[in-house]
Amino acid sequence: MAIIIDEKTNVIVQGVTGNQGLFHTRQMLAYGTRVVGGVSPGKGGREAAGVPVYDTVNAAVEAHQVDASVLFIPAPFAKDAALEAIDAGIKVVVIVTEHIPVHDELEIVAFARRRGTIVIGPNTFGIVSSGRCKIGIPPNQFFVPGHIGVVARSGTLTYEIVGNLTANGLGQSTVIGLGGDRVVGLSFVDVLEKFEKDPETRAVVLVGEIGGNAEEDAARFIKKMRKPVVAYIAGKSAPPGKRMGHAGAIIERGKGTFEGKVQALTAAGARVAVLPFEVPALIKEALG
Repeated sequence: MAIIIDEKTNVIVQGVTGNQGLFHTRQMLAYGTRVVGGVSPGKGGREAAGVPVYDTVNAAVEAHQVDASVLFIPAPFAKDAALEAIDAGIKVVVIVTEHIPVHDELEIVAFARRRGTIVIGPNTFGIVSSGRCKIGIPPNQFFVPGHIGVVARSGTLTYEIVGNLTANGLGQSTVIGLGGDRVVGLSFVDVLEKFEKDPETRAVVLVGEIGGNAEEDAARFIKKMRKPVVAYIAGKSAPPGKRMGHAGAIIERGKGTFEGKVQALTAAGARVAVLPFEVPALIKEALG
């Protein structure tokens, strides 16, 4: 099994005719994702990357079974696009867009929870169920089927770690980017719960970073997990009060420090890598 998405997931792309939307639609199709259509207001009736384009999400949903949507929409318009997808009954909405205002993100996440929709992001690389379906922007070549679940706040660091896993014969079940903003749809705990229940996932890699308390919350759940967890935390050298790339990666009033996160995860029984390339060896050690 995979979690959240699989080879049967039908996907639409909001913003499909833009440069990023068109490029990544082609990449998703090349990976084997079932992209059934795209949405671009005013351009309905055309094709993009070989898939039909609709003016609205509702029009796409009327024409196809749609299980998930991915947004390549500029930040000022992302809230309306996300609310449109959720209101249309789509149950997985992946928001790649960064720089969405916090109050817009709060509205998106609150509406999604009321409607029972999973929001991945904002400011996420997306989600990959390896060998089955990719929704988002990760490079295709690193993701191969296997039994390691990966949940992360950082994108490019995840590609490095997944690339190292693949190079060491450790394929992945599902890889999820939570997103780097202050407000995101899924938490580490949400995803860890799903991996714990997934019979295909044998071990989990958690890729965290300084700022906030997401990793500390995860540590409390990891104490109860039967499956081994290996973690890597980015931001060891970051000075307090300085935002490091992500809106959520900032140490404030002594909270969210690298040392505090490592201590919490270690106390919970997770193995914590000092450097990204150490992750595969720690996974193999954990699996015996």
